[in-house]
Amino acid sequence: MAKSSKAWLHRHVTDGYVRQARAAGYRSRAAYKLLEIDQKDKLLKPGIRLLDLGAAPGGWSQVAARKLGPQGRVVAIDLLEIAPISRVTVLKGDLREPQARAAAREALGGAADLVLSDLSPNLSGIPGVDQARGAELAGLAVELACEVLKPSGALLVKVFQGEAFEEVLGLARRAFDKVVVRKPGASRGESRETYLLARAPKPR
Repeated sequence: MAKSSKAWLHRHVTDGYVRQARAAGYRSRAAYKLLEIDQKDKLLKPGIRLLDLGAAPGGWSQVAARKLGPQGRVVAIDLLEIAPISRVTVLKGDLREPQARAAAREALGGAADLVLSDLSPNLSGIPGVDQARGAELAGLAVELACEVLKPSGALLVKVFQGEAFEEVLGLARRAFDKVVVRKPGASRGESRETYLLARAPKPR
């Protein structure tokens, strides 16, 4: 095993959030990013409709299903297979394809209150390339959110700091009335990831 792989593995198994996630039954430590943001911004309300983009392995959908309760509706979609989650409608599809978007809208059964996007590209290790790919995915999330959200709805989307950050921030500000930046403590310190919370999509 390469030295870098050993270092990642050691960091992973000693990570407090990883241990907490296992103890709580969450599929990934990412659950705590959403929990922390929700504690501040009160996004996950009982009974709402929620679309989770790039949901695999399902940590955010697990958190959402628990918070929304039996009257809520959670639709999770990803290119990858997602093992079944209680009270979550799981879809497999490419969000760049019209049929995948149509399937998500049908599963929601109405306009969404909240769209979550933890979409991340397959990282190449080349910063410029990775940032461009991440910006493309964030732009896709903004576009899709504007299609499915209620006028009072909100989008929480992952964005990577770097050259493309201002571009994505500008796109979100043109599409939504209010946009703020969130960097949860559960995001690793060395990670460039941050999140934009965008509220109230503007009329198209």
